Amino acid sequence: MTGDIHFYDPSEGHGLPHDPFKAIVAPRVIGWISSRTAEGGVNLAPYSFFGAFASFPYVIGFSSEGRKDSISNIEATGEFVWNMSTRPLAERMNRTSAPVAPEIDEFELAGLTKGPGRNVDVPHVAESPAALECRLLQVVRIHDLAGQPMNNWLALGQVVGVHIRSEFLKDGLFDTAAARPIMRAGYRADYAEIGEMFQMIRPSA
Repeated sequence: MTGDIHFYDPSEGHGLPHDPFKAIVAPRVIGWISSRTAEGGVNLAPYSFFGAFASFPYVIGFSSEGRKDSISNIEATGEFVWNMSTRPLAERMNRTSAPVAPEIDEFELAGLTKGPGRNVDVPHVAESPAALECRLLQVVRIHDLAGQPMNNWLALGQVVGVHIRSEFLKDGLFDTAAARPIMRAGYRADYAEIGEMFQMIRPSA
């Protein structure tokens, strides 16, 4: 501790009761990813590292700590879907995080409805307010500063189809507050729901 700042070099440890990294980089939209195996089975799993990276065209991505079924499926088929995780769906989203065998259908496990894909052969969560169908751009294994491969894989996909449940469209705008998205917001069990929203206009100069 120096003055009012606690500084640490991650390679030397944080010196705190729990690692603060995920609590600092928060809240984070949940990458609730549905995919299909090469044999046609279905997988649904949440990922805490997720983001949007471009808008012309739309590009989204998620990172898997460990080479999990979603990465293998997406590499095999070239497709996946992101599903918005919301407060009403939180418990069922959490159920899909269970470490089950690859042949287990997490839609059935969590009591969720498979909405058919339009431009991809992967179902989306029909109960979710919005879903983004994607085709794979690339899977990148992340390397550290020493050039060593990490146990982390980043999948980037271009959005080729957008599902929005009509009750969440208000005057032509997606009603984010009404959708009640939830996010990872700290330590192992911490989640957050979107709160008060406000507007700021980007300055022109």
